[in-house]
Amino acid sequence: MWPKRLDEQKRLADALHAYSKTKRELPGVETEAGLDTLAMQFIASLRREDYYRLVQRKPVDVRKADPNSGVFDPERAVAYHMQNNDVEEAAWLIFLMTEFARPVTGWRRLQDVYGMLGNGVWNWKSVSANPQAMIDWLAKNWKSIGGKFGNHRKYESLRPDSNRSFEKILTSYLKWIGPLGHRRFFADVVRDNGNDPGVLFDVLYKGMNVATFGRLARFDYLSLAGRYGIAPIEAASAYLDTATGPAFGVRLLFLGSRTNKNSDRHLQTWLDELDKDLNVGMAVMEDALCNWQKSPTKFIHYTG
Repeated sequence: MWPKRLDEQKRLADALHAYSKTKRELPGVETEAGLDTLAMQFIASLRREDYYRLVQRKPVDVRKADPNSGVFDPERAVAYHMQNNDVEEAAWLIFLMTEFARPVTGWRRLQDVYGMLGNGVWNWKSVSANPQAMIDWLAKNWKSIGGKFGNHRKYESLRPDSNRSFEKILTSYLKWIGPLGHRRFFADVVRDNGNDPGVLFDVLYKGMNVATFGRLARFDYLSLAGRYGIAPIEAASAYLDTATGPAFGVRLLFLGSRTNKNSDRHLQTWLDELDKDLNVGMAVMEDALCNWQKSPTKFIHYTG
């Protein structure tokens, strides 16, 4: 599918095969179809990581950061704000990207909210100074917001009377970050906990008390914060204890069944051991295994 990645795909397939033969049996990839499909999902996940590096490599046009420009791209918008030393807006936009997630149809819902339906921008400066203004605006305009929530936030609602209302999410997020903003918040975490990226990720993950942000939303938010350099963090765990799709994938790979929970306490240790041979990182491992278990013998490129 990606000719330039054929050598890397072969390396990953060979490493999986060798690991299964010499270290620990991997019944989930005992067939050639399963092996090739998982290797391809690793490539797809690695390409997503490469994309984030690519969008940060060159100067970003200011129009990409404007939700009302017609060419808005939130992933490039975060890069734009970081290039202009605006950590606050970059981190705020990552929060919004996580909250709305990206469906296959694109970022329409995020664009409509962030861009006030074409009438301004709900930026960090205005929202942190007066969050009630955004809450009231959304309560008045939520029926006019287009698009959908992405699959990672498929149970969310814009209804102001919902038990998963944006008001609860926003106010808890602002409380978690604190009145001094993102730069100070993340700097304090580093000061108090050292500079190990995995340890810092874990501290933030466990302390992220944001309404409706469960395991997946926390993982997504912090992974993006690390990718863009907002905080010096990187996942050292897949946090399988509360995972669904990734846990299904790990069980299927190591145990041959999504539902076999007999060895759950060992799954992270096995993943760590496998990654020493694959060298892809835990974020890629988590993403690839989650996608692979949905279709373990036929590659499907998941983009939402």
